[in-house]
Amino acid sequence: MNPRPFRRNPDTRMRVCAVSYLNTVPLVWGFLHGPWQDFFDLSFSVPSVCADRLEARSAEIGIVPCAELDRLGLDYFPDVGIACRGAVRSILLITKVSPSRIRTLAVDISSRSSVLLARIILSERYGATPALIAMAPDLASMLQTADAALIIGDPALRLDPATLPYHTLDLGAEWDLLTGLPMVFAVWAGAPSCITAQARDAFRGSCQYGLERLEEIVSNPEACRGFSHHVAREYLTRYIKFNLGPEELSGLEVYRRYASSFRIRDAELVSAS
Repeated sequence: MNPRPFRRNPDTRMRVCAVSYLNTVPLVWGFLHGPWQDFFDLSFSVPSVCADRLEARSAEIGIVPCAELDRLGLDYFPDVGIACRGAVRSILLITKVSPSRIRTLAVDISSRSSVLLARIILSERYGATPALIAMAPDLASMLQTADAALIIGDPALRLDPATLPYHTLDLGAEWDLLTGLPMVFAVWAGAPSCITAQARDAFRGSCQYGLERLEEIVSNPEACRGFSHHVAREYLTRYIKFNLGPEELSGLEVYRRYASSFRIRDAELVSAS
C-alpha cells in the first residue's frame, strides 16, 4: 500500500478525533509512528466527545460509539473498530444487589454505546429498568449513590473484579449470552463525504501497522497508559478485536436495532449533584 497520494498539507488535513483509552492505541499507531503520521490533524478525547465534535463539525472523522451512528447520520469504515467476542474486561457493571433488583444505576457517560448496552442487557436479560445517574467513574462514590455502577474503559481495566465484594457483569460476555454475536463498541465514522476509499486505506493501514507492532506498543509505558506490560498485552490480544468481519458487522446491526428501541434521552440522565 502506497500512502503518498493521500498526503495533505497542514492547512487542509482532515481533523480526526481518537479516544484516549488503551484500546485505541493500535488503531492510531500508524498515525503516530508509521507512514500515515502526517496525514491527519489528530486529537484525543473520550468517545462521547468525539461524537459531539463530529456533530459540531469540529472534526471530520472520529472513533465514535456505535450508538451515535444513526442519531448523527454517519457513515463508517467497515474494516476496523473496537469490538469483542465474549468478555471485554473494560466495560463492567458492578452491583450491590442482584441484577434483577437494580433500581438505580450510576453511569459514566463517556461512552454512550456502553450506557445503552447496559440498559439493553438489564432489560432483556434481567427485566430491570433502572433510573440512570450520571457520575464521574469513581466506584465507591457511585455505589454510595446507586444500586449499581457502570465503569468504562481504562478505569474499568484498573479494577480487578475478582477482588470486589460485589457482583460484576462483564457486558461483553452478557451481550454474547444475549445474542451469540460479537459486540462492536466503536468505529471510525464521519460524514459520508469523508468516508472515501483513500481514507479507508489509511485507517485500515494504521490499524494493521499497530497490530503488527503490538509488542512494541505494550513495551512502551506511555502507549500502555500506565498499565503493566502483562495487563496491556492480555487486554489487546485476548479481549479486544480490531478487525471487523461478517460476524462483527452482524452484531453491529443487531445492536443498532436494539438502540432504536432503547435510545437514551438527556432528560433521563439525573446528575448526582
